Order: sequence, then structure tokens, then C-alpha cells
Amino acid sequence: MILSVSRRTDIPAFYAPWFIRRLEEGYVLVRNPMNYHQVSRVSLAPDVIDCIVFWSKNPAPLLRHLEYIGSRYPFYFQYTLNAYEKEIEPGLVPLSERIDTFRQLSRAIGPDRVIWRYDPIFISPKYNAQWHAEQFRNLVKALAKYTDTCVISFVDLYEKVKKTASCFGISECSEEEMNKLASAISIAAKEAGIQVKTCAEKIDLQKYGITHNCCIDAELISRITGWKLKVKKDPNQRAECGCIESIDIGQYNTCKHGCKYCYATFNPHSVETFSKRHLPESSLLIGELESEDKITDRKMKSLKDHVSGQISLFDM
Repeated sequence: MILSVSRRTDIPAFYAPWFIRRLEEGYVLVRNPMNYHQVSRVSLAPDVIDCIVFWSKNPAPLLRHLEYIGSRYPFYFQYTLNAYEKEIEPGLVPLSERIDTFRQLSRAIGPDRVIWRYDPIFISPKYNAQWHAEQFRNLVKALAKYTDTCVISFVDLYEKVKKTASCFGISECSEEEMNKLASAISIAAKEAGIQVKTCAEKIDLQKYGITHNCCIDAELISRITGWKLKVKKDPNQRAECGCIESIDIGQYNTCKHGCKYCYATFNPHSVETFSKRHLPESSLLIGELESEDKITDRKMKSLKDHVSGQISLFDM
């Protein structure tokens, strides 16, 4: 099984000690986002976890644990790195620190295992197409030798974030703007030898050399691990998403970056409340088990089809 850590919150940035403790204890409890008292017990045994996919905007707190993680599990990172300023992403450390962390991570595990995400792309009076083109070129120069792949996506303003986004002039890109940006991004990335792909986008940008992407990617996992996998598309994602099935162990409204466009942190009050309830020793990300909770063991198995030899990330 593939473990997603996590689309719902930034576990590497804010909950790294908790996550390492869960690995050591061999399981994690996860609340159902649609049913608070329905709890799944997810095994973290190395013989059932085929790969871990980390999602983060600041994985610095996890860097010192990479060797331990890599000795037990294959993994790679989806690392989001934008140049938006504090009014849009108020909880992030300075861009220079995030670039340095990106480079450290790449040196430790290799550029093929650090996927750069330049997303979501939105348009506003301040952050127009020209701004994106300039900032992307600057980031390409900083990351040129530290990643092979850049994933882009254009913002989708869900109802729960529209009001907040409108306060900052954030709007979705028109098709014309998407094409203009794709052209500029493609040229800059090609010069640096970085392949650009899209995440869950309907628009066809192949004329710019930009293909559709699978963020939780069976092909990449097979290259990393040497395992062929029996997999299927994740039915819980949008139709345009090509990701294979995974288990996410995060919880919504627990990320403290405070990004104004984020679908996963749509209630700032809940973020503050949940964060205060986090206990590093708990088996749950937030709080502890309650009397009404019903725990069910998640049915899990390895997706390996053929083992051609496991490769440790730190043996390469």
C-alpha cells in the first residue's frame, strides 16, 4: 500500500516527531473526514507499506530523520515551492530557507525523488502572468540541479475558500492565461533540463511539452523500489487526477501555513483549536481517542507484483 503523508496537512513541517513515533510504534489511527467517530487503524509495517509519498512546503523538521525512514521504507517528496508573499502564505519560513531545505533534501535522497510543485497558480492584480513568469525563472535557476520534475496546477477556488480568496484578489486563470503561463514555464524549465507536468488539469498543454502527471505515481515508485506494482486509480480523487490508490493519514484544518487559497485549511479557528490538541505521543494526529470512537482495522496489503530487489535510498 502507498502511504500519503499528507494531502490534508503538512505533517513534515508541523508534526514530524509525531510521525516518527508512529513509525516506531508501527501503526497510526486516522479519523474519517466525513465521520468524526469512525477511526481506522492503519498498519505502518514495512511489509505492507510499499512507498511513502510526502507532501510539504517545509520538510526541514524531517531532514534529520531521513536515514531512519529510508532504512525501512522507500519514499519521495512532493515539495511545494512558490514565491507568494506573506499575505498569501503567512505561516511559511522565508523563501531562501525553503530553497536551502530543498537543496539539502535533494542532496540526501537524489533529485529524482524531490518533485518540485509550483502550485497552485492563480492570478491577481499583484500576482499576474508576468510576475509568475519572472518568479518561475528565478526558482528554476535556484533548483536546476536539484530536481528533474516540476508539477504545476492552476488554482480551483472551492466554495469554502472563495470568500477568503476574494479578499486578496485571487482568481482562477483563464484558458488564455494558462497557455501564456505554460509557454513561459516550459521555456524556462527546458533550459534547466526540468520536465514540466500538470496535476489534475483538463487543459491539454502538450504543445509546450507539458504532459499530465500522476503525483502518486506507480511508474516512479517502481523505479525507486525495483518493484512492479498491482495498482488501480484512486477512486477518491477527481476524474482528472491520475494518482494510484493510497491511504492518507492527515486531518483537515491542521496545517498552520495559513495559505489563503487552500482547500484543506478552510477554518482558521479550527486550525488553532486542533493544533493545541496535538499530542506527539498520541496515536491520532489530533487529540486522543474518545468514548464514542469506533476503531476498525484498515484492510491492507502490499501492492508488489514482482520483486526485483529492494533498493535502499541511502545505498545509491
